[in-house]
Amino acid sequence: MGFFKDFLSQKVPRSGKEIPAYYRRALSVSDGMLIVYFVLSFFLFPIINQHWEWVPAVMAAGTAGGLWMVRKHGARLNLVVYSILCLVWVGWSVYTFGWGGGTQHFLTLILVLVFFNVYEKPLYKVIWFLALLGIRVLLFSLSRNQWNPAVYSEMGETASTIYQTTNTVFFFLLLATLCVIFSTSVQDTERQLRLRNQTLYKEAGTDPLTGLPNRRAMIETIEKYQKSEPESTFCVAIADIDFFKKVNDTYGHNCGDYTLVKLTELFAEHAGGKYSVCRWGGEEFCFFMPGMNLDEAKIAMNDLCFAVERMKLSFEENDFSITITIGVEENDYSSPLEDLLAGADEKLYMGKEQGRNRVVV
Repeated sequence: MGFFKDFLSQKVPRSGKEIPAYYRRALSVSDGMLIVYFVLSFFLFPIINQHWEWVPAVMAAGTAGGLWMVRKHGARLNLVVYSILCLVWVGWSVYTFGWGGGTQHFLTLILVLVFFNVYEKPLYKVIWFLALLGIRVLLFSLSRNQWNPAVYSEMGETASTIYQTTNTVFFFLLLATLCVIFSTSVQDTERQLRLRNQTLYKEAGTDPLTGLPNRRAMIETIEKYQKSEPESTFCVAIADIDFFKKVNDTYGHNCGDYTLVKLTELFAEHAGGKYSVCRWGGEEFCFFMPGMNLDEAKIAMNDLCFAVERMKLSFEENDFSITITIGVEENDYSSPLEDLLAGADEKLYMGKEQGRNRVVV
């Protein structure tokens, strides 16, 4: 019952003249196939019944008008026109050839179009369903009324077989076409939604200035590693640019951004896939070194520290250089990640107090 409650509580967008592309395609293709079907029926009747019937020609003309209207009017009006044409055709066919003609199945096409119309309220869809069900039951009852036999109830077996086969083939072609269009649209929408969610997720975990992962993404990376490799050693480090405020105050914030970007490029080059780095916040960076013990991490961070010191920077004809201070902490297999990061942060500030441009382990 929860499924039906969710269905009835769905909200729908406001209906307008613009028809969704997939729905427009479904109506257009369906109208086109119906025109072919009605034209074929028009020329088929003299063969199977030795009598011209003009109703199929009128239906073909009406459907052609509906096809033109798809480009001019809203979804609901097009659905109404389509439904009226199908209902008239089914009613006339059952009256003329009886229930065995098979045209009553065309009511299913209306139901499919109704339920895939995003502008139709759930309650209206239920009303459509009940109305179509009532019409089908009524037509069946009338077709079984011996006082109201079909006009061509004595149609020969061969003619009846040809007529039923034609109706069955076109009905299934129309139904399959609608299913392909709607299912393709749903799958494409889901695919685009997943890609968009992936993009948003990536953007949410990426620092927009440097392109590095941000704090949240780094924490997720480390936690994932801890779960997959609970017995493996690793180190974390937090680095801070020394006197970064002076760079901003002296050369401007654009120079500060330039410095962060150039530093990021150096980090990526130096890491070489051995460790990962994120922008921790402001002028701070966090390093994750999987598989490294404290001695190995110290060597890697010392090399990085020297590389930063040797890096030459130039912004708007201003040449300058920077240094960084780094605090390193090794996983002890018992402390939570928050404590490891706090330990690295404490060592970073110890390095600041000891004179900066150094690694503290």
